[in-house]
Amino acid sequence: MIEIRNLTKSFDSFMALNGVNLSVKKGSVYGLVGPNGAGKTTLIKHMAGIMIPDSGEILIEGEPVFENTAAKARISYIPDDLYFFPQATLNDMKKYYQSIYPTFDEMRYKKLQEVFPIDPKKSLKRFSRGMQKHAAFWLGICTRPDLMLLDEPVDGLDPVMRRKVWSVLLQDVAEREMTVFVSSHNLRELEDVCDHVGIMHQGKVILERSLSEIQNNILKLQVAFEGELPKEMEQLDIVHRQSSGRIWVLIIRGDRDRILSHVKTLNPLLVDALPLSLEEIFIYELGGMDYAVKNIIL
Repeated sequence: MIEIRNLTKSFDSFMALNGVNLSVKKGSVYGLVGPNGAGKTTLIKHMAGIMIPDSGEILIEGEPVFENTAAKARISYIPDDLYFFPQATLNDMKKYYQSIYPTFDEMRYKKLQEVFPIDPKKSLKRFSRGMQKHAAFWLGICTRPDLMLLDEPVDGLDPVMRRKVWSVLLQDVAEREMTVFVSSHNLRELEDVCDHVGIMHQGKVILERSLSEIQNNILKLQVAFEGELPKEMEQLDIVHRQSSGRIWVLIIRGDRDRILSHVKTLNPLLVDALPLSLEEIFIYELGGMDYAVKNIIL
């Protein structure tokens, strides 16, 4: 669905995108995570055809998206910073969307009024940020896009509405093979909905795999030995370690079965493999890139 190759973009001396390579399959939910300033929003704006890259290419089903009306008609983009016409109501915006999206579904628009508690005749400017997000989703979903680009999509939504929005989106993924590309700091939520994840840092995608692969390739191990931590443990790729008495908590990168097999040959008093959340994986993957979580001394 999406192929990005060697994409670069700079603003004066700042390199926002530094050779981004990324691939997204049709019908998948792809989550992009990274620290503030990593280039996530800039990348999404290129995918939406808003920005022109300095070099490289971005293809949506084999076609460039910039100044490609046919390609853009298949994309719905909901940015973090929403914009509606001054004094426009939801019905006003609906008419505008109908004029540029030939696939806009009037019947779905009426049906989704049961999901989104908004008066379509009131000015959107009078609504809160959360209610404006309701409006953006309502309009975007009704275009029946092949690709939805979401930048911090549920920021400002209450938990009930978050669940409703994701329910509607995932229904379209299952029924129409719609592709969803989402950037968010809510890693717990991405863990529930995404099947593929990319980690971005300083303008590059440093890791890109299915969520199951990422979770299977890094392990939290609680282990204890009779004496000190055996030297043979250093043969493993330990990215973080913490001890309390004899008990060590280790974050180890590598194959789960191979790690456990190696540790058991060293006759531990205790060995227990613990699951890592996407948030923990994010922290430890960036730990070697000046992004480690360290104790703060005041």
